[in-house]
Amino acid sequence: MSAVQGAGRRPKRARRPEVDGSTLRWPGAANRFALFGEVLWVGILVVACSLPIVTLPAALAAGIRHLHRFLAAEASGVRLFLGDVRRGLPGGVAVGAAAVVLAAVLWLDVRLAASGALPGGPVVGAVGALGLVALAVALLLAASAWTPERGWRPALRSVPARFAGDPVGALYLVVALGLAAVVTWQLPPLVVPGVGCLVFAVVATGERERRTRR
Repeated sequence: MSAVQGAGRRPKRARRPEVDGSTLRWPGAANRFALFGEVLWVGILVVACSLPIVTLPAALAAGIRHLHRFLAAEASGVRLFLGDVRRGLPGGVAVGAAAVVLAAVLWLDVRLAASGALPGGPVVGAVGALGLVALAVALLLAASAWTPERGWRPALRSVPARFAGDPVGALYLVVALGLAAVVTWQLPPLVVPGVGCLVFAVVATGERERRTRR
């Protein structure tokens, strides 16, 4: 009787491993704890290489490329990161210096508007604040587009098209910037994980942009 029942049953199919797509595209993300640790490590590397301030674009570009390699389960050692920083410095220092000057001007406008010394202070302050946010997002997009082969000029030229092509992705970066700024304001040492999470947000937004184009 049991043999007859066994013969009537359908053979069980082998269970397929659950795949949400990230395992195939990003094999390095299979271990979430390791990914979290790598995000923190990227934050340390980027902050350490950004201490001269003007080296921030090169450090961000190197951090984004480093995290891309880790997610793709490729070699992603410190030597490769430092190699990207070194190759990104020639044009990246000029980009960083220009960004520092522009940020200083916008911040001065915001401070003057808040003091009441300028006519139409609230409008001037709002424009200055929006300019600071746009500058930060543009810097992140340019850093994500930089490669040693292309250089900084094509990366900077691609920023307006990326703004227009994926405004939602740009909004995600604004949110990530806001969260990083808040946690750093609450406790300055948290700038390290904040920067790491910001780099991760740039990588995720870039992947979203590529999927949207498809």
